[in-house]
Amino acid sequence: EVQLVESGGGIVQTGGSLRLSCLTSGFTFDDYAIGWFRQAPGKEREAVSCITSADNSTIYKDSAKGRFTISSDNAKNTVYLQMNSLKPEDTAVYYCAARLAVSCSLYSDEHSPSTNDFDYWGQGTQVTVAT
Repeated sequence: EVQLVESGGGIVQTGGSLRLSCLTSGFTFDDYAIGWFRQAPGKEREAVSCITSADNSTIYKDSAKGRFTISSDNAKNTVYLQMNSLKPEDTAVYYCAARLAVSCSLYSDEHSPSTNDFDYWGQGTQVTVAT
C-alpha cells in the first residue's frame, strides 16, 4: 500500500523556519517525483516544489525560491521541505504527493506541476505563520 505521511507543520512567527517531512512507503522511491503542494483557505491547491531523487532535479514556485529548499534522503524514503523566512501568506495546509516515472525537470516556471499529474497524496500538515 502506497503511503505518504507529512509531519513538521505548526505555528511560527513571521521570519521563522519550519522543516516539513514526507515519509513514503509502498513504492520504489527512485521511480517517483515527489512534490510539495499547499492549499490556503478559499484557494486552489498549488505546487511549491518538486524533487526527483533519480536525477537530483528540483524546481520551486517563484515565491519559494531563495527561501525554501527541497531535499530527499533515499535511505529513509523521505523528502523534506526546509522553509525559512516564512511569511503570513505561506499559511496553508501542505501536502506531499508522488508521481510515477517522471522527472521534475519536466516542469518549469511556465509549466508548474499540476495536482492532476500526481498519483498519490498525503493527508497534509498545517503551517500557520503568525504576524
